[in-house]
Amino acid sequence: MVNLILMVVAAVSLVVWLVQEVKGRRQMQQALQWCAEKRTASDAQSLRQQVLPNWLEWTYRLVVFAWFVWIASVVLLKDGDFALALVVLTIVAGIIAGLDRFVFEKARQAFVASGNVAAYITYFVKQDQDALKSEFGGMLPIAENARSFFPVLLVVLVLRSFVIEPFQIPSASMVPSLEVGDYILVNKYNYGLRLPVIGTKILEVGEPKRGDVMVFFPPNDPRYFIKRVVGLPGDEIRYVNKQLYINGDVIQQTLMAEVPPLKPVTQVLSEQLGNVDHLVNHDKRIYRGDFVTTVKPGHYFMMGDNRDNSSDSRVWGQVPEENIVGQAFAIWMHWHSFSDLPSFNRVGRIR
Repeated sequence: MVNLILMVVAAVSLVVWLVQEVKGRRQMQQALQWCAEKRTASDAQSLRQQVLPNWLEWTYRLVVFAWFVWIASVVLLKDGDFALALVVLTIVAGIIAGLDRFVFEKARQAFVASGNVAAYITYFVKQDQDALKSEFGGMLPIAENARSFFPVLLVVLVLRSFVIEPFQIPSASMVPSLEVGDYILVNKYNYGLRLPVIGTKILEVGEPKRGDVMVFFPPNDPRYFIKRVVGLPGDEIRYVNKQLYINGDVIQQTLMAEVPPLKPVTQVLSEQLGNVDHLVNHDKRIYRGDFVTTVKPGHYFMMGDNRDNSSDSRVWGQVPEENIVGQAFAIWMHWHSFSDLPSFNRVGRIR
């Protein structure tokens, strides 16, 4: 729903700007030409009143209102694909900025500098001559905003799509490694460069390694998930009595603590998974059963570090390679809720 609203608002913005630039600008130029021939206006203010069509302002307000509706829908429905929104915004801003810069700008400036109009503004308008030339030879508000924001949007899109993307941890499935409210950075380069939104890999760089913390889309789910890579393609994964085995080898675990101290319900263990030494939680009150599986080619078996409180490959299956987003490598802020202040005491690399 939110993505549909985004597409409609973006299309409306583009159409409104084109109508303003083609039809509205023509009306302005015809009115200004008439004033130049009749010598009717004596100052810049009266000239503006005569040549600026009222509907230009109202259609601009319509565009602003439409974008507020989209923002409100994102907040209220708690939905929407930020990657898609960024791509759409960048494309729309780029189209408007490009057409305005290379098509409409020269025509506007040429009109303002032409014969009767230039002479009229210079000799018959008593006030704000430079501002008036800039106004009638300059950009409409939509184009002005597009040309201002397009470079910023493009840089953000490139960085977010191909270098680093920020994420927030929404659940406790990765406790104790990651807590609810952690803001993390995800490397978008390590596992190959992918096109935004559609996810098609365009450059091979590397593959996930056992023990990596990875962001991905689970099968048949449009939401981002973050878990640890446990099984690589071809691995046999066995989980018996909360003990993990990979290709028949036991994954070593060392008990670090039991909490709370008086009536412990959670075991905190150190686990060596590949080259990564990290912590996992076992809930003594929960037993989810044993399983054995073999990881399919081009797929990965994911598990949360909060082993007994994690929706992972044990629930929704193995993750295909095309669903990979990137490798989580650092925590840069912790902000549990809007009622709390952000903190930076958890800043550091993710193990």
